Amino acid sequence: MDLGDNLSVVFRGVHDLRLEKCPIPVPRDDEVLLKVDSVGICGSDLHLMKNGFLGFWEIKPPLVIGHEAAGTVLEVGRNVTDLKEGDRVVIDTLPRCEKCTCCREGRHNICTHPTLGVDTQVNGCMTRYYTHPAKLCYRLPTAMSLEEAAVVEPLAIGLYACRRGNVRQGSVVLVIGAGSVGLLTLAMSKACGATKVIVTDVSQWRLDKAKELGADFTLKVEPNDPEDLIVRRITSLLDDRPTVSFDCAGFQSTARVAVKATASGGTVVLVGISGKVDMDLPVRDILTREIDIRGCYANVNDFQTAIEMIAAGKINVKTLITHHYQIDDALKAFNVLKDGTGNAIKVLIHPN
Repeated sequence: MDLGDNLSVVFRGVHDLRLEKCPIPVPRDDEVLLKVDSVGICGSDLHLMKNGFLGFWEIKPPLVIGHEAAGTVLEVGRNVTDLKEGDRVVIDTLPRCEKCTCCREGRHNICTHPTLGVDTQVNGCMTRYYTHPAKLCYRLPTAMSLEEAAVVEPLAIGLYACRRGNVRQGSVVLVIGAGSVGLLTLAMSKACGATKVIVTDVSQWRLDKAKELGADFTLKVEPNDPEDLIVRRITSLLDDRPTVSFDCAGFQSTARVAVKATASGGTVVLVGISGKVDMDLPVRDILTREIDIRGCYANVNDFQTAIEMIAAGKINVKTLITHHYQIDDALKAFNVLKDGTGNAIKVLIHPN
């Protein structure tokens, strides 16, 4: 089979992304070879391009980037029995050792033997051909497109965030940050029964999308707005305080607003990652008003539920996909998302 070249998007350093032809990988016994159809650009990919960090980890170049991908199985390893050539799948790329206590308890997202770092980092899937463990590939329903599948991973994060925040019928929810994950956390909050959801962001067009996805209230803020003013505007619009607040931006200022706005006895879930390791939070509020602060890192076994919700029409992820680019134009795609050109929200790269 002549597969042609394996054009890939490679991180070579800060502000240095390149298109390079990499070797076509050969699947190991427990892996499959995928022809990648759609890859979403994540906010963490933009942070990597800007500062050389993927989340909190400094990356040693070169590295093929990308982790939100769907494609078609071309070849299976000899030990693979539950997938076959032609199956369409979405992949879970979160690293895990499967040996530590957390992994054995099913919480591989907080694996205590990190498998991502300068010595053990693995290439991503913004490439034409990619090998992946078969057990971390999820077969897609017939009615679900590969483009929709590329949004499964951020939807799974939104689902896990709602589980961490215990969003339920009657919850009043604040979502700070209307990027893809924030918008999907909004949609999932409504699906879980939240009666009122307010979304804040600095971009009006993202807030317009939040309204389209069911936000009851939106609030445009400016980067230098005083946090107490933002809190007053949030509580005024809600005529209430949120019982659950999601910081999907990841900055100190947004985390502080989340804490200050949340009702006494409520919960703040930290979802967004800006790369800032330490933050100054309003401890008096946390202590005297008993605000629970919960971390939310990636997701835990939420892919199948996310797939089923998309397939059943419970969550419309198509409305978030604003731009499509062939892999030859991947560098342009990154600039479009970075600059917000054309009101970009979820930008997909199509390697094949």
